[in-house]
Amino acid sequence: MSAAATPRRDPSAHRQLTGRVVIATHNPGKLAEMRDLLAPYGIAAVSAAELKLAEPPETGASFADNAAIKAQAAARATGLPALADDSGLAVEALGGEPGIHSARWAGPDKNFFAAMEKIEQLLAAKTTPDRRAHFVAALCLAWPDGHLENFEARVDGTLVWPPRGGQGFGYDPIFLPEGSDRTFGEMGAQEKHGLPPLGKGLSHRARAFLKLAQACLERTTTAHPRESGDPSGQILR
Repeated sequence: MSAAATPRRDPSAHRQLTGRVVIATHNPGKLAEMRDLLAPYGIAAVSAAELKLAEPPETGASFADNAAIKAQAAARATGLPALADDSGLAVEALGGEPGIHSARWAGPDKNFFAAMEKIEQLLAAKTTPDRRAHFVAALCLAWPDGHLENFEARVDGTLVWPPRGGQGFGYDPIFLPEGSDRTFGEMGAQEKHGLPPLGKGLSHRARAFLKLAQACLERTTTAHPRESGDPSGQILR
């Protein structure tokens, strides 16, 4: 075949994810959610924490930047495709803070109750309280050869006080998504982020994942963890 006839890959085409993936997180809450979302696609997942990978400095200027930093670091370290999430809470009255600094507001001890109290105190000091907020999630799939796939989504809502519910993690107990009378902290995993047909893909992470799945994943006949009788919702290890 001549060079002129050699087929060329469309650089805009999405790459399919198959086999094993590293979930580039040390956050057990995020890990549980990502494993739950990946389960129907038959993707075997191992976390950066389980592989004892170092956490790279998150020096990006956006959620997408930080997701890419984490995914690329894990892919380079393992030689496997890596999936990373960067997400956070943006409060309208605080100019979008804590935003990409959402985890940092919780401090080194990950005290999210203290972070939620800080937000409530800042809002209480406002002359005209505006409790609108939104969660943002950016997902990045990185391959060892440098190929990247990026997806982002958000969910709008309002903040409540005091916190409600002990499920989820992070700022979930104070976030009331639009159209719901229950905070993310009051929702089980399926209600919060379950994918169709079992769920509605309500959360920011689920909405970003739906975009990723449409582009890069193929659903298998593997039973969903909640259909298979696994109470942990984590059939992939």
